[in-house]
Order: sequence, then C-alpha cells, then structure tokens
Amino acid sequence: MNLPVTTAPLPEVKPRRYNALNRFLFSGSPLDVAEPTDHTHPWYLVLWLTGVDYFSTIGYQPGIALLAAGALSFPATGILILVTIFGAVPIYSEVAARSYAGQGSIALLENLFSGWKSKIFVLILLGFAATDFVITMTLSAADAARHATENPYLQRFIGEHTLDVTLVLLALLAVVFIAGFREAIVVVAATTIPYIALNICVLVYASVVVYRRPELLANWTRALHSHGDWTAIFVASALVFPKLALGLSGFETGVSVIPLVDGGREDQAVHNHEVPAGRVRNTRKLLITAAAIMSVLLLLSSFVSVLLIPESAYQEGGPANGRALAYLAHELIGNSFGSLYDLSTILVLWLAGASAMTGLLNLIPRYLPRFGMAPPWVAYRRPLVLLLLAIDVIVTVIFKADVDRQGSAYATGVLVLMFSAAVAVALALWRESSRKNPLSYGKALYFWIVTIVFAYTLIANVIERPDGVIIASCFILLLLTLSGVSRYLRATEMRVAQFEFVDDESERLWNSIRDKKVNLIPHHADDAHYRANLKQKVQSHLKLHGQIAFLYVRLLDNRSEFYSSLRVKVRREGDDCVIEARGATAIANSIAFLADMLNPISVVLGLTQRNLMKQSLAFVLFGEGEIGLVVYSVLVKFWQAHPKPDHPLLFLMSA
Repeated sequence: MNLPVTTAPLPEVKPRRYNALNRFLFSGSPLDVAEPTDHTHPWYLVLWLTGVDYFSTIGYQPGIALLAAGALSFPATGILILVTIFGAVPIYSEVAARSYAGQGSIALLENLFSGWKSKIFVLILLGFAATDFVITMTLSAADAARHATENPYLQRFIGEHTLDVTLVLLALLAVVFIAGFREAIVVVAATTIPYIALNICVLVYASVVVYRRPELLANWTRALHSHGDWTAIFVASALVFPKLALGLSGFETGVSVIPLVDGGREDQAVHNHEVPAGRVRNTRKLLITAAAIMSVLLLLSSFVSVLLIPESAYQEGGPANGRALAYLAHELIGNSFGSLYDLSTILVLWLAGASAMTGLLNLIPRYLPRFGMAPPWVAYRRPLVLLLLAIDVIVTVIFKADVDRQGSAYATGVLVLMFSAAVAVALALWRESSRKNPLSYGKALYFWIVTIVFAYTLIANVIERPDGVIIASCFILLLLTLSGVSRYLRATEMRVAQFEFVDDESERLWNSIRDKKVNLIPHHADDAHYRANLKQKVQSHLKLHGQIAFLYVRLLDNRSEFYSSLRVKVRREGDDCVIEARGATAIANSIAFLADMLNPISVVLGLTQRNLMKQSLAFVLFGEGEIGLVVYSVLVKFWQAHPKPDHPLLFLMSA
C-alpha cells in the first residue's frame, strides 16, 4: 500500500542571507514552487493577456512587411493569415488540450522523449524561447522608443536618442518587476482595448482615403503585376512571406495563460489529473478570437500601408520605418490624434515587454532548477530580473535599438517554437492513431503537412536572415555551458524531493530503528551472503555498538533526472535490518539523504580504487561512481548548512 508522501528537506534551496542585499534579492517564495491560482476569469478577459503580446506587433509589423516585400506585402500578409488560421490555430488548439496546465509546447515535447535526449532537446528549445522573449522585450522597447522620438511633441525633449530611450524603458521594466509586478487582467484590458480601437479608427479613416482616391489602387495594381500574373504573384508572395513571420507571435503566450481561463461549471467537478474540458474549450475560443482580430488588423494595415505610404518613408531611416500606422495617424488625421495613438502604442509595447518578462520568469525556473542545471538563485525573481536586464542591455546595444535588425532574430525564435509545437502535436497524434479509427491517421497527416510548412518558413527565414540563428546559438551555447557547470556544482546536493514507504511494516520498522539505534552500512549487492561477509569485515575493524542496518539503493532507469522520488522498503534479516530504496537518480546522494533522515549511530562507507576522474564524470551524468567520498561530501555540506549537534559518525573503509 502507498502511504502519504514524506517530503524531504532540500539543502540550500534558499541562499543564506548574510546581509541586507541578500535579504532584498532573495525575498519571497521561489518561482519554481507552484502557486495556486486565486481565481480564474472569463476567456474574453484573459484574451487581452494574450493580445498584449500578439496585438502589439501591429505597431511594427506593417512597416517591416513593407520594407521586406514592398508591393507584395498585402498578398504575402494574406498567406501569413492562411498559415495562422489553418496552421497556428489548429496546432495550439491541440497543445491546449495536452498542456492545459500552461506548460506550452516545450513541456509537450519533453513528455514525448526521455533521458538526456529530452533534457538536451528542452535546453535547445529554451535557448530559442529565450531568444523569442528577450527580443520581444528589446524590440518592443526599441519600437516604443521609435514612436516616442518620432512624435512631434516629444521630439523636442528627447531628440533622436532612440537607444537611450530604449534603455530607459528596459530599466523601468526591470524596476517594476523588482518591486513586484503582477500582471493584472484589468490593467492589460484597459490598455489593449483602446489600442485596438485606435487602430481601427486609423484603418477605417485610411480606407476611406483609399476609396476616395482610386488612382492609389491603380498604381499599386500596376506595381503588383510587374511581378507577373496571379500565379507568379502568389509564388513570389509565398517566397517572401517568411520575412513577415513576426505576425505569428503570441500563440505561446496564449497557451501559457490557460490556468487563468474559467472553464465554467463543467470543470468544478474535475479532479487534479483529469482534463478540464471547459477550460480547454474556452482557451480554443480565445485562440480563434485572437487570430480573427489579428488577421483583420494585419490584412487592413498591410493594404492601406502599401497604398498610402511612399517608398521613401518606409525605407530604413524614414519616418514610417517601424511605425507605419503611427505615420498614417499623424499624416491623415493630425498630430493630436497621432500623439494619442503614439501614447497608446508605447504603453502596449511596454506591456508586451512585461508579458515577455513574465514568460521568462515562468519558463526558466520551471525547467532549469528541476534539471539541476541552474544555481539556486535562478529560482528567485529579483536576481533573475537583473540577469535578464543585463542581457537586454547587451542585445539592445549590439543592435543599436534597430527594430528591423532585431526582427529576424525575433522571427527565428517564434518560428522555432511554432515548428517544435507542430512536431510535438504531429507526433502525439500519430502515436494516438489506430486502425480502428482511420481518420486519426488523416488528422496526424494534416499536422505533418503543417509541420512541413513551418519547416519551410523557418529554413527560408534562416537562410535570408541568419542573425536569429546566430543569436539563438549564443543563447543555447551559453545555456548548455552554464547548465553543465551548474549540474556539476550542484552534484553534492541531496537530490531527493520526497520518499514514501511501500507498506505499513516498512514504516513501523523504520521508526523503530531511527535516532541513534543502528549503524548504517550502505552496500552494492542485494545478497544475504554478501551482507554477512561485509558485517564480519566491518566488525573486525570497527567496534560498533548497536544493531546494524544495511542500505541498498536501486537507480532509476532515467538517470538524467536530478531529483529522486524514493520508495523505501524495510525488512528484518536475523538480528539486522535491510533497507531497500528504489527510484534513485544518484546512489550517493540518496544514501546521504536516507542517512540524515534515519540519524543512525554511525555510517560505514566503502572506498574503491578505480580512476577518480572517470568516476566523477559517471557520477555527474549517471549517478554512479565513487560512492563513499561523495556521501561524505554531501553529508558534510548538508550539516554545515543545517547544523545538528549529534550527527552520525562517518567511517571510510578501503575495499
């Protein structure tokens, strides 16, 4: 029978507070500890949390589309919308059904693989996700700064200092998060809804201008047909559409907010491990609605922009570069309305950066500490915010706050996440397919086709603009290096999250021998004859008083895991006790943990004569190696962090 789980005290989860700075940096609960959701909201309110990232791209997407595609920006945007409706929305609808706790596509892929293959794959995806979110912050801040410096009223105060304004916005973002930012739905909705309304005003007014000036449409049509007939235009648009991939951003945010979506009465009776069908259904409504709104805005914005903005204005350095609709708002409606539009755009872009910061604060602590691939302080908000601010500043300075140059890196991060989500969904559906339901194979095949589309988009974007892969590769290399170093440095932690007894008798025997009642002897062979010889050898060298308890630890098959969930069985063997622990990811750490929990009179540790370097590597990767010295190191380090006056004696014996 399974008894209630006994939680293990994890060593050094929270750094020791030596001074006021440490107390400030490490205040609050760790980010990797799940907090229960206080309340949920209707999906049409949670929509704006997704929208603040997704809809904010209207601030720069039309300008980037014009610069990349010129006259083809409108048909290329049409292809982008088709990919959104028939590709991104179905993919993330399936992700929502399989990742309803908000983990996203990375967790879905992690569950499809195992071992070090899964860990390395997740770390690579985290590198691309970091690229996506970091560039979201830097690009959004840079575009907000562009709107501020181009505003006729603000320009007299801040001039052309786009880089300086960008750095100030990023610093302000970090200050808000250090002070304790909580993403409030009401605040986001109150900012995003007026922003959408202002965009609609600009687009409607611009459409009226186009209607009254038919020569604009004629001029654009001639420029369009210079590429050939409609077939040639479609092919050319399909080739250029990967440059517009920024319009696909926001779907990862859409599934990350699932826990906030109210599933209605249907989900009230759902237990912990059951699928909340109401929440999944409402999340799909959210994704479809967001895609519909964005599709209309993108299509109209690309149409009026290509007709009304001269080529000289949207080229690099032009007044419409990176701010096409703001340019139209000022030129067509006036500076007063244009300034109101600028203010709304700056606020939404800043909130998009806040959304990206929130995403990283949720994503990094969710994986790296659990993998043992990050120092303990990564699980705390303030140190992590300062680290991200430093990265943002470096990226901004390297790109000189240029929106167009950062667009390629942003698009690469977005496309990799979407491609990985498509692969995850296609694999999951293929595994779930059966001959009893032939249509299931058709559904899986559809998603494999969608995967190919995203693969083409990603490859074309990388070939055309390799900056994104270079930046992502730097993130990945840095992440893998720091993760490996951290895993090595954290190898002497207890690495046991919890343990439970397999039956009542085991718990009873454990309680009868704990607290200075036995001498603990770990051993590596589960054999009664071996234990008898080992007991005789130990007693011939050491004069032990009290009963003997032998400890045998069995390793988990997947030794890439950092933390163990041990199942402990205790039984009598003559006058002695035998303790068997299953599910360990590292033998030495599990022995140290159980020794501290048992609190015996002494612990007798054996030493080997094998190569120490090979054993160290084997220990870090597979949990095997020189057991005795590692147990000694783990226990000494733990007792230094958690002093106890009567800790067991430690004996080291050569084999």
